[in-house]
Amino acid sequence: MAVRVQTQDFDIAAEIAALTADRTDIGAVVTFTGLVRGTAAGRDLVSMTLEHYPGMTEAELEAVEAEAHARWPLQASLIVHRVGELQPGANIVLVITASPHRHAAFQAAEFLMDYLKTRAPFWKKEKWADGQTAWVDARETDATAVERWTRSTS
Repeated sequence: MAVRVQTQDFDIAAEIAALTADRTDIGAVVTFTGLVRGTAAGRDLVSMTLEHYPGMTEAELEAVEAEAHARWPLQASLIVHRVGELQPGANIVLVITASPHRHAAFQAAEFLMDYLKTRAPFWKKEKWADGQTAWVDARETDATAVERWTRSTS
């Protein structure tokens, strides 16, 4: 298990290689990479700034990662989340789950992403081409997605 909150970009292939190096007990690796979109609410986005509470954020991410390991037979996992000002096309988040079988890896990755979208302590502010800025509110669809994990364990 591993969690990192950082300003610098990440290399997806290098992260997968590091997580799976010398592991023969892994039969499936699932990755999710979130990117900054160039538009938001139908407007051109200049940047997105992500803020967090150092220490608390990492502890929260470690707790949800441990929960994923308790729910599914994962051999390894990684959450990398960027903070700071990011431009359209930039990587924001990387989630990797590794398991002997694909089903567990897929479900654990979905669980982790649903948590990150709804409950992780990050604050996002969008800046548009017209100079306006606004904090990003949670979406109803994300809240609905995370509800399924309170009803089901697999």
